Parts: sequence; structure tokens; C-alpha cells
Amino acid sequence: MSDVQEAIKQAIQTEKNAMNFYQLGAKQMKDPEAKRLFEQLAKEEREHAAHFYNAYRGADIGSFDDFMGAPPQNESVWLSSINKVIGPDFTEQKALEVAMEKETNLEKALRETAAKISDPSVKDVFELNAKETHNHYLTIESEYARIMAMVDESDMDTFVRE
Repeated sequence: MSDVQEAIKQAIQTEKNAMNFYQLGAKQMKDPEAKRLFEQLAKEEREHAAHFYNAYRGADIGSFDDFMGAPPQNESVWLSSINKVIGPDFTEQKALEVAMEKETNLEKALRETAAKISDPSVKDVFELNAKETHNHYLTIESEYARIMAMVDESDMDTFVRE
């Protein structure tokens, strides 16, 4: 059971890191639609963290609001990746590309963890968050297509893989 609780605790932290990623990215955005998307994604990552927090049985995190309001972990893979694109050469395109990569990796990790969990209620939390993470990817992909002025989302592979 402690392994499952540790996985939940890590998931809470990951969702917080993702929230901080989107908050920081939103501050850099010049495009109002891209900014609005990142702000919305930050709110949804907070909701994802709440799903995990409600399944957590440990007593070492404290209140949800205090945990989520703590300073960002700048060394996290989420924040270190957005910090790499922030600067004078920042573009919404770069931020969206990083976000798509992070969401893809997170969905995979959530599904892998869910597959190892026997407790149905905890498994459901991981599977729900994996599904919502996939939806984040699709939403970001659509915004990427808009930013890149693609005729069709099927053009995505040409730009993302170059």
C-alpha cells in the first residue's frame, strides 16, 4: 500500500509541476488565445492534483491549498523544460511543442502506473487523469495548428517532427 501512496504523492507533485509550467508559460504568451489556453490548462492541472490529493492517505502534505500554493520546483522536468524556451527567442510555437511532449509523456506514465494498481478506486483516478491528459494533448495540438496557420491538423506531423 505504501508504494501506491507514494505513486499518488508523486502524481500530486507532477500535477502541481504541470500547473506551474502552464502558469509560467501563460505569463510569456503574447497571443491571447494561447495565453488563455495555458491559463485554462493550469486550472485543470490543479483539478487533476485534487483528484490525486483526495485519494492520498498520507499525512505529510498538509492542506491542498498550501501544497499547491508552495513555490514551484524549478528543478522539475516540467519547469526546466519551459525555462529552456523562455527568453528573448520565446515563441508560442516552442511552448506548445514542449507542452505536447510533456502531456504525451505524462499520459504514458499515468497509464503505466494505473496498470500496476490493484485498488479499483485509485486505479480509476490514474485512468481518469490519463484520459484528461490525453484531452490536454488534443487541445494543445489544435492550438498549435492555429498558431502555425495549418490548413488541417494532419499537417501537424510535418511541423512537429522537423
